[in-house]
Amino acid sequence: MNYNYIKIFSGSLVDVISIKSLLEDENISPVIKDVSESARLAGFGIITDFNQEVFIHSDQLSIANRILKNYLDN
Repeated sequence: MNYNYIKIFSGSLVDVISIKSLLEDENISPVIKDVSESARLAGFGIITDFNQEVFIHSDQLSIANRILKNYLDN
């Protein structure tokens, strides 16, 4: 199955929570992937610099890019 999701950000939990909130304010429902937590739940260990990733549906990319640019510029 292809759900047409695009990764728009990888970073710290603090940044991901902020970006998620900004996206939701614009009626965009992001998908958050936490590689470390997934590995922990599966019984594996993983160490990464950027543990969380933000994905959005491809048809919302232009709005999400504007939100992300504003966030990163501030």
